[in-house]
Amino acid sequence: MESVSGGDPDGFGADFAFGGWLMLRNTLAALAFAVAFLPTAPGAQNAPMASLVADKIELQPNRQLIAQGNLEILYGSTRIKARRIVYSGPDGALQIDGPITLIEGDQIILLASSAEMDRELRNGILRSARMVLNQQLQLAAAEIHRIDGRYTQLYKTVASSCHVCDRRPTPLWQIRAKRIIHDQQERQLYFDNAQLRVLDVPVFYLPRLRLPDPSLKRATGFLVPTFKSTSKLSWGLKLPYFITLGDHADITLTPYLSGTTKTLELRFRRAFRNGELSFDTAFSDDDIRTGQKRNYFFGRGKFDLKHDFTLEFDVESTSDPAYLLDYGYSGKDRLDSAIRLSRARRDDLFLAELIHYHSLRSTENNDTIPSWVGQISYQKRFEPAFLGGEAGFRLETQGFYRSSDTPGNAGRDRMRATAQLDWRRSWIWRNGMVGSVQGQLNADFYNPHQGAPGEMKGSHITPALLAELRWPLVKTGRSGASHVLEPVLQLIWSGESATNVADEDSRLVEFDEANLFSLSRFPGADRRESGWRGHIGLSWARYDPAGWSSTLSVGRILRTDSATAFQNSTGLAGRSSDWLAVWQLTLPNRLRFINRAVFDDNFNLSKSEARLSWKNNTVSVASSYIWMPAEPYEGRPRSTSEWSFDGRYRFSPNWLGKMDWRYDFTTGDAAYAGLGLEYRNECVKVDLSLSRRFTSSGSLAPTTDFGLTVSLTGFGTRPSNGARLSNCTRYN
Repeated sequence: MESVSGGDPDGFGADFAFGGWLMLRNTLAALAFAVAFLPTAPGAQNAPMASLVADKIELQPNRQLIAQGNLEILYGSTRIKARRIVYSGPDGALQIDGPITLIEGDQIILLASSAEMDRELRNGILRSARMVLNQQLQLAAAEIHRIDGRYTQLYKTVASSCHVCDRRPTPLWQIRAKRIIHDQQERQLYFDNAQLRVLDVPVFYLPRLRLPDPSLKRATGFLVPTFKSTSKLSWGLKLPYFITLGDHADITLTPYLSGTTKTLELRFRRAFRNGELSFDTAFSDDDIRTGQKRNYFFGRGKFDLKHDFTLEFDVESTSDPAYLLDYGYSGKDRLDSAIRLSRARRDDLFLAELIHYHSLRSTENNDTIPSWVGQISYQKRFEPAFLGGEAGFRLETQGFYRSSDTPGNAGRDRMRATAQLDWRRSWIWRNGMVGSVQGQLNADFYNPHQGAPGEMKGSHITPALLAELRWPLVKTGRSGASHVLEPVLQLIWSGESATNVADEDSRLVEFDEANLFSLSRFPGADRRESGWRGHIGLSWARYDPAGWSSTLSVGRILRTDSATAFQNSTGLAGRSSDWLAVWQLTLPNRLRFINRAVFDDNFNLSKSEARLSWKNNTVSVASSYIWMPAEPYEGRPRSTSEWSFDGRYRFSPNWLGKMDWRYDFTTGDAAYAGLGLEYRNECVKVDLSLSRRFTSSGSLAPTTDFGLTVSLTGFGTRPSNGARLSNCTRYN
């Protein structure tokens, strides 16, 4: 290839510059040349150089440049492909014959049959044109005007993000307008006399309309509306309006209007350099509680402070117990507002928090439950040089307050301080056995106020010692599968626990594989296991080269004295606990099953839980079943037997079905049922939902909710990822 460059004695090159290559297809040879110029316009020295690529380039005596055949112009971030171009040297005008493709950066594509533009490609007219924004939104117009490289005016325009082809000439939806102006700098679209059509049927008209283009992530304006119907609030419309407050804050105002309610929802968000703050609130005037203004407020924040500290807080309040469920804002029946300061490092943890609880349950009295709970704790891990192994200590103080003045359980207030020191060391012997010893010392101080007669006030020390032996055995079979068998034996002694201390933090006891080999199964400090006891367990695991695995763990607790601190329903009471068995199965087709059961020597169940999940490209299923006996001490006056199901099924690339189900076998009734249907393609998302909550209480009644949301993609919204697109050619 040969390169030729030079100037133009007639002054043509002083006005415009192109670099080009002449491709001779028949001989597969190439000739390249470039025409350079010295710009004469003020400030033009900083203008980008333009280059031209074409099969044929001619310089005419009248100072015109004519290029044609596989034509391509590169000028800064602008790229033009066309059939033929005529450049006039004296006035710098470009006449372009199409089909024309103009690409502006990576966001804008203009297609036209012909065009007239200036030499900087900032101003011009494109005829029979089409503009594509962000590979999503298409705007077809009889004529497009380019102004100052910023504004694009389209006349007699149709806008849509739906693909159109011979088999589908009419888009699913479109906006027709007399004129559309695209502000490339502000990334906004302005419509004059806008008419929304669905399947070419007019459904909505606005004389003026402003929408964000697809590349804009945040802009003030309306968001996608939602049609909603409930058995309590009847049919209604939610129309959110988003307001930007600079680059780091925004507010969303959502009027919710129906025949039963007038509601204003508000959401505020603010991002800081070291944290974030947000809150959601709503104010309602409805016919459910005539004459009462209903509202709720949920706020939260998180900030990173110096020296690795983190400050978190949340505030939750509502005007009445039923408001959150009536409007679907939350399913919580206990509200907790908290402020928390914490720091987590490799070897230490600090936590200080204050929590306020407010119960919405009709069976609970807020005067007699601990409404204020405060706690400060510090934990430190270290390696003692003289003992080896790992040691740690924990300091904690906790207090709670009830508003009731009644002595005893109804009005007890209390302060507790705890100091804990522990140490553990392990050895691995030549035969593969792992031996461990552990020691722990707990010192607790209690100071109750308005407690029951004889309740302890003072300190108590509880020591504990543990010896453990594990022997992991591994075998690999001929098929390549690995078997791991591990027996575990623990011998533990603990000093007597304080018996005249009210149990406030250890009522909800779980017996599972996570605490089978712990020093104590109690979750808090008010109760600790005492006396001599042995923990025995056996685990087996199989790992197959085909990708599936199975594990089985079995264990129980044996004591010299009967454990009277545990309730019978936990499976931990008596001299011997019930058996704990856990089985897990994982298959390579994304199926996973886990079953956890607590049963006695006669296989009578104390607790049972099973979970199943499976997922592929078409089906997603998650189901669980749980059974627990009645236990008033744990706040469970009747037995629990509940089955839940959550399923997703993709009928086609565009259609997705959803189902949620919760059934209470104790009452013989469904607790919750939900159905959903979603349609999604390249230009629209339709979400239809129907749900029914069957449970009721003194302040709540069963409700049915219906929701419909229609989202038109292409205006400041994300494309419908995963949805099947049209088979039409996208952009020629």
